[in-house]
Amino acid sequence: MNYFNRIRITALMKDRIRIFALQNAIEHDGKASIGSVMGRAMSTFPDLKTDPRSTSALVKDIVNSVNAMSPSDQESEIENMGGPEERVQRERNTELPELPGVTKEGIRMRFAPGPSGPLHIGHSRASILNDEYVKRYGGVFILRFEDTNPEKIELESYKLIPQDLEWLGVTIHETYTQSDRFEIYYDISRRMLGSQTAYICTCEPEKWREDKAKGKACPHRMEGPETQLERWDRMLDGTYGEEKASMVVRTDLTHPNPAVRDFVAMRIKDEPHPTKDSRYRVYPLYNFSVAIDDHLMGCTHVLRGKDHLNNTLRQEYVYKHMGWPLPYFHHYGLVSIPDTNLKKSLIKEDLKAGRVRGWDDVRLGTLKAMAARGIDPRALRQYWLDVGIKPVDITFSWDNLSSYNRPFIDRGADRYFFVADPVPISIMTPTPLVGKAPLHPDLPERGVRAYHLIPENGTVDLMVSRDDAEGLSIGETLRLKDLCNVRVLALDPLRAEFAGMELSARGDRGKIIQWVDRNGIPVVLRYPNGEDRRGIAEPPIGPLATEGRLVQFERIGFFKLFMGDGVEANFAHR
Repeated sequence: MNYFNRIRITALMKDRIRIFALQNAIEHDGKASIGSVMGRAMSTFPDLKTDPRSTSALVKDIVNSVNAMSPSDQESEIENMGGPEERVQRERNTELPELPGVTKEGIRMRFAPGPSGPLHIGHSRASILNDEYVKRYGGVFILRFEDTNPEKIELESYKLIPQDLEWLGVTIHETYTQSDRFEIYYDISRRMLGSQTAYICTCEPEKWREDKAKGKACPHRMEGPETQLERWDRMLDGTYGEEKASMVVRTDLTHPNPAVRDFVAMRIKDEPHPTKDSRYRVYPLYNFSVAIDDHLMGCTHVLRGKDHLNNTLRQEYVYKHMGWPLPYFHHYGLVSIPDTNLKKSLIKEDLKAGRVRGWDDVRLGTLKAMAARGIDPRALRQYWLDVGIKPVDITFSWDNLSSYNRPFIDRGADRYFFVADPVPISIMTPTPLVGKAPLHPDLPERGVRAYHLIPENGTVDLMVSRDDAEGLSIGETLRLKDLCNVRVLALDPLRAEFAGMELSARGDRGKIIQWVDRNGIPVVLRYPNGEDRRGIAEPPIGPLATEGRLVQFERIGFFKLFMGDGVEANFAHR
């Protein structure tokens, strides 16, 4: 077939698309939809979008092949293709590159968040990549709280961040907190002032910045150690107020990048620290404290985004001035995460105003929100491992994360009906309506949802979605999924009569719609875009919500149940 010549279709792609087709067929009475399978294929393998005609031909062939099979054969084949977790591992075709300079003692790496709130999805990249290397080579992975910016600290973060890392499967061996290390920073400051590799500047901050941009030296830059140390003591004892003096690390005033020229290392800040109160008033800035800590903690390899390239150049001067050996630095590309609020200051405003429920609100990009949605941490790990540490910038794909997550959660998610914006339908029937549906189409041993609906006064009362009801016409025959066929008798109110059990009785074009009996449980579906959908679901959903179970509402998607104002469900993905 000529489409194999136009686009490189791998065996992995074909196997994955066939799995999509089998899953779709099992969920829809043995008949997969070309459009649905096409959408999942393109979201999983974005390269297929470059040649939609060839992709369509491939998907059509696979879907037609699957649809020609019996339902039992479809279920047997998808089981024989391996469990979903095995398939994810088989599909992994990338590995992180080797790190240079690894010794038999292993490596020491670190993850250093600011405790301004829990971790978000962007943080998961750095923590997972570093953790993966430490697990590969052996050694130590360090958690360091960088909390020397007192106005941004949220005290609960000291507990929330380790919880997030544990959820991610990240193993932490040592933990440090920068606010416990002020005396270390002060000692290094004195040593650098004494060696004239740093100086105390009392110029107006804006004047100092203007001179630096011109490559012009601060008048205090060449003053002797005694003068520098005297000014340092005045910074500590309160003689100087905020912005009246700062310690600056000397670099190269002729450096072509003005950002690398002399940089501020210590500043005066009279705001009390949330854990240290007013014990300290001279705070280290990022590049100074990081360089000191990375060296004293023995970090052998520093892995971070390329937005830190200038920071690396600044930090190398601290290493040089102190006579310390450099670690191995690697900078990977930046990642943008669309349609997601990651800025903690804005989230805090929303929390205070009651616009979001908490750090685990489904509309947020925090790891707690990911867990509340039913995202498996193994899916996040696999996503970042496949992205790797290349220097190219990327855009995070929620569709791709969904494709990684689906195999991990699918087998544990029982299937149920959900009816949005329900309206009643009365079914005229002389006998009980009896049907059954599998709790999971791939796992018959798990059992079925059995339906035995006894008529009262010759009718069985059910609920269907308003969208389905408004599309009906008198005389139309449709199928209530996994129950029976009915023929529409009236539209307002909606009434129908029993019209047989066999699928063929509804005709080739009859609709299949979902339903819930009148004892259904009210449920609110919560979506990341802020949309809420209200409806009812099958009664077993109630107990499952108290357990925080993850389910699939058929033809809608995977949801993590929880008890809020009644039964609620956070959307994971389709």
